[in-house]
Amino acid sequence: MGESSDSVSVDAERIASGGKEHHVLTRHGPLSVSVYGDLEKPALVTYPDVALDHVSCFQGLFFCTEGVSLLLYNFCIYQINPPGHEVGICLRSQLAFESFSIRILQLGAAPISSCDPVLSGDQLADQVADVFDYFGLYSVICMGVTAGAYVLTLFSSKYRERVQALILVSPLCKAPSWKEWLSNKVMSNILYFYGTCGIIKEWLIQRYFSKEVRGNWQAPESETVLDGKQSANVWRFLQSINDRSDLTDALKKLQCRTLIFVGEHSPFHSDALYMAAKMDGKYSALVEVQACGSLVTEEQPLAMLITMEYFLASYGLHRPSQLNCSPRSPLSPSYISPELLSPESMGVKLKPIKTRISLEV
Repeated sequence: MGESSDSVSVDAERIASGGKEHHVLTRHGPLSVSVYGDLEKPALVTYPDVALDHVSCFQGLFFCTEGVSLLLYNFCIYQINPPGHEVGICLRSQLAFESFSIRILQLGAAPISSCDPVLSGDQLADQVADVFDYFGLYSVICMGVTAGAYVLTLFSSKYRERVQALILVSPLCKAPSWKEWLSNKVMSNILYFYGTCGIIKEWLIQRYFSKEVRGNWQAPESETVLDGKQSANVWRFLQSINDRSDLTDALKKLQCRTLIFVGEHSPFHSDALYMAAKMDGKYSALVEVQACGSLVTEEQPLAMLITMEYFLASYGLHRPSQLNCSPRSPLSPSYISPELLSPESMGVKLKPIKTRISLEV
């Protein structure tokens, strides 16, 4: 992967299973971080949504052919799992992205002690800082989905010098509305007392996917259920996000370049539009993806990759066939040409645009 060439031979399954897992002891408890790629390359740090681990949230984006040639070729990827989310809901999608089968694994993620307090958003962000310290990361690109996007945005506001750019998918930035807070509270109570039952699974599917995908989904007969210990871990992360603070004022101080994706059918569509409106237009851009829910990384990853290719080109990062510089180049503003500093350079306009990508490969 580290050699420049006109083409890249891709074995997605081998790459997907080739990450090295690290257990990082942070000031607020241990975290699991899976690392893919050459440690000498620029760093890309990810954080998934509630009840997802790094594979279930990002495999569609990183491990398709286009994702490997653009992202895994240019970056060393550090994928943070939320506390107790080493194993979560696993969304197994075909490389053609024509159908999704969803099953819940029971592989024994370590339970978090009931004596440990539920972490606040600030504490989750501080954990990310500890991960950066552990690996010696500085000035990197961060990518988060919904709850994970909130954690990384908060981290970016607290540790501004450590983040070069943000890529956010269906992000949250406001405190929860009464409707969201009540829904999360009801689901938290069900999780706490009954585990990941049918109601919880249906709620999560609605959180992640558009109606088009949900309408074709049928639970496989072999489906198993998260045990009570794992459900408790999901409950804790949901509690943390449901008690989140408003980041609106902090957004105005962010000066890292930010690319926001949101599906037009996402429950968090209005939150993403609000966030884009509150950010400095010189540094941010918004892409709305048609016929898609919140989990754009799984449902329509090609829609993200097309825009991200323009975005990353401003850092001197290209697909192997387009390389005119080393993929080991640091992510430095000196590699950004003036014409690529505007939101238009990311392949989007100042106002939200709609992108529709064929699911055929």
